[in-house]
Amino acid sequence: MNTNSPLADFSYSTPVAGPAGLPVSLSIFADRSHLRAQIADDAIAAGIRVTAVASLDELLEGAARPLGDVVMLDCPQASGAALAALARLDMRAAQSGAKLIVSTTVEALDDVFACMDLSNPQLLVDPTRADRLIALGHVMARFPEARLRELSEEDRLVLLRLTEQVGQIAERLDRLSPDASATASPPGDSAFRFQSPMPEFAGREDSASDRLVRASRPPLPDPRLVRRIIRQRQLRARFFDGDLFADPAWDMLLDLTAARSEHARVSVTSLCIASGVTPTTALRWIGQMTDAGLFERVEDDTDRRRAFIALTDRAADAMARYFAEIGGGAVQLV
Repeated sequence: MNTNSPLADFSYSTPVAGPAGLPVSLSIFADRSHLRAQIADDAIAAGIRVTAVASLDELLEGAARPLGDVVMLDCPQASGAALAALARLDMRAAQSGAKLIVSTTVEALDDVFACMDLSNPQLLVDPTRADRLIALGHVMARFPEARLRELSEEDRLVLLRLTEQVGQIAERLDRLSPDASATASPPGDSAFRFQSPMPEFAGREDSASDRLVRASRPPLPDPRLVRRIIRQRQLRARFFDGDLFADPAWDMLLDLTAARSEHARVSVTSLCIASGVTPTTALRWIGQMTDAGLFERVEDDTDRRRAFIALTDRAADAMARYFAEIGGGAVQLV
């Protein structure tokens, strides 16, 4: 694609089939012309029909312009105009059902996250070309008939591994919850909701008295203990390759557990740092953990421009039971 060509609507052949067999359409909004061209080229190579390529200003001005089934947007700076465009896009996508992929920077992440609370977008931080392709493949997988030709087998395995790992975490935490069997959703309700057999957790059938005893929730661990564990985990990177111990889900669970005990709020940027992986990877984990019912978004009642991430009650209860099970004083390194 010619990067100097005027911004316009485009339509390409070899479309990917979407809902009801209709072609999946993609809208691209970015102020950097080379990035618009790169995203469009990758989408075309993947067999996706690109229907709009425009700047963020045109997104604000062209309120009547129909959105594609998928919208990819680049917002590297949290200016007032950019955030206004994002807020409008968030509302329109929530109403139309469009799937959003929004790229930004670490500096703008909290502002971008706060103003997009309706459409559940995929957020990328300083993404590579491969990161965008993986995100696009993840979104396209939501369309029953879609096929993304250029998503490599390695990238497919990365997505599958992440999904499976979060599912396993959700299942294990369910086993620590006293009322998991009573609240579990029916099979097929969600990819991340599990029936949790209590006999497996207890090692035997539970009596009514056992269930009553276990129903009393232990307190969350002392946050100083959790912070010490976090520091010990981080210390390993001084002596070994940090990738050997990458466990973003657990590191984020620990950070949010300590914050809950401290009655502190955690921004999405802070949680990404606590994860020990790149922000884009951390955001994928946050999204999966939210879908699994372990994390939740919490709006700031006093400032709608801010939002935070917190443990759900279910996850907090499971973490409390985990620390009670292993014994706070006995743990040295988790």
